[in-house]
Amino acid sequence: MSTVLAAEAGSTTARNLTITLFLIFVAITLAITIWASRQTKTATDFYAGGRSFSGFQNGMAIGGDYMSAASFLGIAGIIALYGYDGFLYSIGFLVAWLVALLLVAELLRNSGRYTMADVLAFRMRQRPVRTAAAVSTITVSIFYLLAQMVGAGALVALLLGIKPGTTFLGMDADTAKVATIIMVGALMIIYVTVGGMKGTTYVQIVKAFLLMTGAVVMTLLVLAKYKFNLSSLLGDAAAASGKGNAFLEPCLRYCKEVPGDGLQTFYNKIDLLSLGIALVLGTAGLPHILIRFYTVPTAKAARKSVLWAIGIIGSFYLLTLALGFGAAALVGGTAITAQDKAGNTAAPQLAEALGKDFFGGSLGGATLLAIIAAVAFATILAVVAGLTLASSSSLAHDFYANVIKNGQASERQEVTVARFSALVIGAIAIALSIFAQSLNVAFLVALAFAVAASGNLPAILYSLFWRRFNTSGAVWAIYGGLLAAVVLVFFSPVVSGSPTAMFPKHDWHWFPLSNPGLISIPFGFLCGWIGTLISKEHDEEKYAELEVRALTGAGAH
Repeated sequence: MSTVLAAEAGSTTARNLTITLFLIFVAITLAITIWASRQTKTATDFYAGGRSFSGFQNGMAIGGDYMSAASFLGIAGIIALYGYDGFLYSIGFLVAWLVALLLVAELLRNSGRYTMADVLAFRMRQRPVRTAAAVSTITVSIFYLLAQMVGAGALVALLLGIKPGTTFLGMDADTAKVATIIMVGALMIIYVTVGGMKGTTYVQIVKAFLLMTGAVVMTLLVLAKYKFNLSSLLGDAAAASGKGNAFLEPCLRYCKEVPGDGLQTFYNKIDLLSLGIALVLGTAGLPHILIRFYTVPTAKAARKSVLWAIGIIGSFYLLTLALGFGAAALVGGTAITAQDKAGNTAAPQLAEALGKDFFGGSLGGATLLAIIAAVAFATILAVVAGLTLASSSSLAHDFYANVIKNGQASERQEVTVARFSALVIGAIAIALSIFAQSLNVAFLVALAFAVAASGNLPAILYSLFWRRFNTSGAVWAIYGGLLAAVVLVFFSPVVSGSPTAMFPKHDWHWFPLSNPGLISIPFGFLCGWIGTLISKEHDEEKYAELEVRALTGAGAH
């Protein structure tokens, strides 16, 4: 009886601490946003933060934008459950930044102004290209928003102890999840409409600092628990996983050998390659990451910001090794999956276990759990703000100002439309998230990466490096890659035909791979090539001007 009462007391303490820390973070970030709103006077201030951030500040903000809930919770969870194979996500997300650094960052900063479409439309017809870019940007952003907000609902309900059959402030579990999604959505709308890029950037910097601090503290505690003996940690993790040495070797989750079925074995190996390609190439096409390169004053600062981001993000992904294997060793795969089948609660569960070990009993566990939970909330809020800003900027600057108004809109009108767009996109994301709570979050994130790599990246690279590229090619590349990614995922085992699918009781899948990247990305490049060749449009002078601007920064905004 006393054990039960102690557990309940610990749960109540964790809940109260979590709410308090979350409210403190919200209050601080709202204060930052209100301060930033007083500095936001022009369209450049709203879209690009006045191009006033240093390379280090922007690097921190990129880290805050990139290290989403999927990174913090998802990667730690997948390593805790699948060991070596889980770390492949960390490698893929990190290597992706080399593509962004070498091919995109500096050239994009020199060539564009506020959005990805500024580069694409520079030497082409404005309306079709900007419309296609706006459609792609909003599609990628909405899917990413869904993933974050659905995750937010599940995470908050879990960390506040709201489970089926229990209530919180008179709400049952389902109602509490809906309330959480609405609250997160409302906050992201406020950050964007009030603070613009300056407010969003400072929120992301604060969040990156909190996330790195939390990850470092937990990593040090895990290593201290094992007296900094990595061999002991890995040995305990393998033993507690129930999978033995296979936990530390490849192909526990991916590239599985299926005895007697050579075709399925081949598909499993190809699926891993497809996932890797999507992860590595997707980052360089993510709209909310691309617009960050416009917030610095020079191309040199853009390069510096990516280098800082690589350092911060790389360090974080190395820490996920300790978090994942620590969770496997100290919490155990059975306890993790009992709480969440996908393993998304591995990091918070590890925090609770470490708190009990190092800070004494359930109160210590509740305290560290509350801190890590607040960091997870901060992570979600910062990322959804960045996504909303990217999509609202594209809708206002690309579609309204340059398609509807044909470039005749004033800066004041643009910013007003951008703020209204943030409200509309936020409302759509909230509504879809409420109905999408049963959807597979990994599916939504994978689709966003696949769409970004399939549609946006071919158009960007062709535009920067192919002299012959034209309007027809850009439109074909974006729509072709976008449709290929969406159609292939819809007919893949992720949506139907498997026990873990979105619709497990139905089967209409014919595409054997879970990730479409291996097919849809080359298809996007192929569409861009064909679309270019069938059109006679060709402007050598404009390409020469773009090339000079991209390489030297001459004439850059």
